[in-house]
Amino acid sequence: MAPPHDDKAAVEVNDDSTPKRPISNVLFIIAMQTEASPLVNKFQLVEEPESVFPKGVPWVRYYGKYKDLDINIVCPGKDKILGVDSVGTVSASLLTYASIQALQPPYHKCRNCWGFKAKGASIGDVFLASDVAFHDRRIPIPVFDLYGVGSRQAFSTPNLANELNLKVGKLSTGDSLDMCPQDEAAIVANDATVKDMEGAAIAYVAHLLEVPAIFLKAVTDIIDGDKPTAEEFLQNLAAVAAALDLAATQVIDFINGKSCSEL
Repeated sequence: MAPPHDDKAAVEVNDDSTPKRPISNVLFIIAMQTEASPLVNKFQLVEEPESVFPKGVPWVRYYGKYKDLDINIVCPGKDKILGVDSVGTVSASLLTYASIQALQPPYHKCRNCWGFKAKGASIGDVFLASDVAFHDRRIPIPVFDLYGVGSRQAFSTPNLANELNLKVGKLSTGDSLDMCPQDEAAIVANDATVKDMEGAAIAYVAHLLEVPAIFLKAVTDIIDGDKPTAEEFLQNLAAVAAALDLAATQVIDFINGKSCSEL
């Protein structure tokens, strides 16, 4: 049985390439504006008036200072034709690449996700992802099959997980909100506890550019529960965004003054 779907957030952190030097710059990559707004308010960030991103893209950046950290939150913004949040792997990978190039941070990703009751997930639970992989890139050719799954470990943060008592589990990513039988089989093969629509794409870019990435996910709906996924997601989005806001603030408080090797 597949795991729950969770809403996720990503944070990128810049330690000036010196493991012992305190982290100075944190980048959150957040797919939906509803998820980002509580953190923007919490850290008293302001929207960038002149974008560091290419002209014409809908991407949004908020920035400011919190304690000893430069905080950046970026969102893919609204689709220019349909006006909905630009969720999914394509927008996430483009935004991640552009943000790393422009801001040079270590990275932290936050968002809501879907969870699996069978793997111990409940609504409002916040997870740190230990590993990420895709579940909808099926390439049944030797070696290409492994490339399609794209399994990667997230940056290890054992002290962070222990201090904040966060649940730890594997994250599986696909571009669909629902789950077809083939996706479910792949999610089970990935041993995932939570699923989302951006994480593995962000992990790919972070790995490519050698940037440490942490994945913080809050569960909005239970994939193997008795409610329709879309209905439960919309019902719980605001409340779970608040839980993610609290967890992300605790993560930032923990990161402040520490180096990557101390996480």
